[in-house]
Amino acid sequence: MERPDNKVAVRAQGLVKTYGATTALDGVDLEIPTGQVLGLLGPNGAGKTTTVRILATLLKPDSGSAWMAGHDVLAEPDAVRHAIGLSGQYAAVDENLTGAENLYMVGRLYGKKKSAAKARARELLARFRLEEAADRPAKGYSGGMRRRLDLAGALVAEPTVVILDEPTTGLDPRGRIDMWDVIKELVSDGTTVLLTTQYLEEADQLADNIMVIDRGKVIAQGTADQLKGQIGGERLELVVAAAEDLPATARVLAEVGSGTPAVDEHTRKADVLVDTGPKALIEALRRLDAQNVVVQDVALHRPTLDDVFLSLTGHATEEELPA
Repeated sequence: MERPDNKVAVRAQGLVKTYGATTALDGVDLEIPTGQVLGLLGPNGAGKTTTVRILATLLKPDSGSAWMAGHDVLAEPDAVRHAIGLSGQYAAVDENLTGAENLYMVGRLYGKKKSAAKARARELLARFRLEEAADRPAKGYSGGMRRRLDLAGALVAEPTVVILDEPTTGLDPRGRIDMWDVIKELVSDGTTVLLTTQYLEEADQLADNIMVIDRGKVIAQGTADQLKGQIGGERLELVVAAAEDLPATARVLAEVGSGTPAVDEHTRKADVLVDTGPKALIEALRRLDAQNVVVQDVALHRPTLDDVFLSLTGHATEEELPA
C-alpha cells in the first residue's frame, strides 16, 4: 500500500488477525480523512479493539497493512507512537499521583523538558476543567474526571490522530455528554479521531462516517443518514390499552408494514417498519378500530442506528460475541 497523502490521516487495508481457530479480523479496510471522525461500531468481540491495537502498534496483524499520521504502522512503529494519542476503555491513570503529576509524567515520557511538560499539563488541566482537582490524587476522582484526565494524557504530545476506544463506557449520561463536548472540541481544532463505541447514539452525535464491524468483517459503512437510508421507510409504533390485543395489533402491523413486527408485552407496544409513513399509520388505526382495539399512543419516526444495526446483524450491539 502506498503512503497516503496528507488528506488521509488513517488508512488500513486487508487487516487479518487470528487467535487459534478464532478469526478476530477478516480483511478489514478503513480510511479516515484528515480532521474527521470515523465511528467504528460493533458488539463486544466484533473486532473493534483488535483493530485499535493494530493501528496503535500494540499488536501485529497476521496480514494487511496500515498507515497512521503518515507513518507505516509495521515499518515505523516508533514514529506512529509519537504521532498519535490513545485513550482506551479503562482510564490509564496512576491513582497515587495527582492529576498534574499524571500529565507531567506523560510529558516527560514523551521527551518534553520539565518546563514544557509542566506548561502542557497546566494547559490540559484547564481545557478539561480539572484545575480545581489538579493537586488531588487521582484515586479520589470520579469516573468522569478519570476519563477526562486519561484523554488529556492522550493529548500531551499534541497528536494529529487520536484513537478513542469506547471512551464513555461506564459513564453516567451527564459524564457521557461532557465527553462528547470534549471530542467535538478536538475535532473543531482539526484532530482526526477514530472512535470505537457500542453506543449508537454516540456515533450518531460525533461521527462524520460510520463503519459497522461484525465478527471481524466490515458489513456496512457510510454516513449515519446513508446507513439509515439502507433500511428505508419509518417505524410505526402503537401502544394498546390491553395486552390481549397485541396479537391482533401485530397482525395489522404486518399487513401495513414491511417485515415482522416487534412486540413488547410489558409495555403493550408493537412496532414495524413502514414504507408509506402517515398512510400506513392511518390504515393501521382504521383496521384496529374496526376490531375494537383501543390504541393509547402512536408514534412514527425515522430509523435509528439501532434499527440499522439490528437489520444488518440480526442482533443488538450489547450481545456478546466470540473474541
